Amino acid sequence: MAVKSFPQVYAENPEKKLTLYYLVLGFVALLVGSLFGPFQALNYGNVDAYPLLKRLLPFVQSYYQGLTLHGVLNAIVFTQLLAMAVMFYLPARELRAYGVRPNLTWGWVAWWMAFLGLLVAALPLLANEATVLYTFYPPLKGHWAFYVGATVFVAASLVVGLLVIGMWLRFKQHHPERITPLATYMAVTFWLMWLLASLGLVVESVFLLIPWSLGLVQGVDPLLARTLFWYTGHPIVYFWLLPAYALLYLVLPKLAGGKLISDPLARVVFLLFLLFSVPVGFHHQYADPGITPTWKFVHAVLTLFVAVPSLITAFTVAASLELAGRMRGGKGLFGWIKALPWDNPAFVAPVLGLIAFIPGGAGGIVNASYTLNYVIHNTTWVPGHFHLQVGTLVTMTMMGAVFWLVPQLTGKPLTEGIRKAGLAGMWLWFVGMLVMAVGMHWQGLLNVPRRAYIAQAPDAYTHAAVPMVFNILAGIILLLAIVLFFYAFFALLFRGERRAEVAAEEVPFAEVLSDGGDTPAMRLLDRIWFWFALAVLLVVLAYGPTLVQLFGNLNPVPGWRLW
Repeated sequence: MAVKSFPQVYAENPEKKLTLYYLVLGFVALLVGSLFGPFQALNYGNVDAYPLLKRLLPFVQSYYQGLTLHGVLNAIVFTQLLAMAVMFYLPARELRAYGVRPNLTWGWVAWWMAFLGLLVAALPLLANEATVLYTFYPPLKGHWAFYVGATVFVAASLVVGLLVIGMWLRFKQHHPERITPLATYMAVTFWLMWLLASLGLVVESVFLLIPWSLGLVQGVDPLLARTLFWYTGHPIVYFWLLPAYALLYLVLPKLAGGKLISDPLARVVFLLFLLFSVPVGFHHQYADPGITPTWKFVHAVLTLFVAVPSLITAFTVAASLELAGRMRGGKGLFGWIKALPWDNPAFVAPVLGLIAFIPGGAGGIVNASYTLNYVIHNTTWVPGHFHLQVGTLVTMTMMGAVFWLVPQLTGKPLTEGIRKAGLAGMWLWFVGMLVMAVGMHWQGLLNVPRRAYIAQAPDAYTHAAVPMVFNILAGIILLLAIVLFFYAFFALLFRGERRAEVAAEEVPFAEVLSDGGDTPAMRLLDRIWFWFALAVLLVVLAYGPTLVQLFGNLNPVPGWRLW
């Protein structure tokens, strides 16, 4: 077969260019947001580096503005753009084999919405007019442009979700007898979960925060706003996590040299997330009045259910990796581990993320516990847990994907220097995150508050001096990791050499050891609309009574500006 030219490859696969734009915008956000991270870490080491930051970046007025920029860019912007990239590209490439192509016009509309929304939201953030932290709790009141920009940005993800669901419906229309292919199945259940989960944030922004910030209404009920925020605010964690899970199931076994051991287990995992991701938000509000203990307990139980699909994932991925190690010649109880491709950053990054995810998941069960949560509530334990989940598995899986995805999106092959820089960056990132997690969990148990400028009160937490050292070390290590990873990223992105055969490479989808076949159980799993209806019913039951009560007893208060 004749080798196609690069323009031919790109013209026949236009989704590559769109995916690259999502990905690059996301990593630029991660770079900017991450550079504020070491200053946060030093603050929790009782080192006040903000005077230095103000000299370097005069627009930064306070610790809280830096924290807002760090949280918004890393936890909202980067994660959403990478979700848009991965959960669009994987089904788009898979469904090509069935003659289904994406509507790229809507894909580009989504990119421009994300870009312009980000731009509009960034202006008040940089001007210190929206230092409301990434949870933007009322009565903290930011500039209207921040809320409008953030709403448009989130709406961009919904456009991509509808685009992917539309591709699936066309697949079903032309192939009604076929079971949905695995990558598409994951993407559709993921986007349906997000369509349901995002309703809280959409209602809060459109009907409360934007009219309030524009002066159209005089006050907002803080409890109602917090409830709507956490309606989305906890499932948004799965919005960040599931694209990483999709890559763990679909690509990692292939990169390791093996196969995915079970297709049906992967489908069960995504279905369980569809069912149980949303009705869990009250476990963030155990200390809030106005919500009955009964409903808080119901949400606590449902939150523990969400641990089940993660445990299934740990088993499935670990078994797939063991199979890969043995297929590569590994022997004995642990010999298969040594046989895995530890010289490949695309493999190493998600595996290290998985290792860090284990203590992170255990900490999540503490957070969900109705009683233990009171011990660590609003302490540094919470961001310590958060960084173990989002800062390792989610972020490292996406970083690892750069080393196979960018070459096939751009046609630019990986060099030995880029591979080594990427590999070193991933190990440093892993070590830095673990060191920081130890420090922040430890400090949390010593009652050090989160989101606090503690370096400004150096004598307030002297009893936490030892774990503070961990945060200082972590800040230094993570800064080195940022430099190495982004050197590798931009060196790859701006390479001059392009090869058509590299651009023509397909997604390394893993083969499946057990595909489930065409059985009644697989047909039941494939009834996605039925499962979605069940998820909606669960949400109505878990949230309906409380929301009716809150909307019927509004206590609006005026806005505050504390910065």
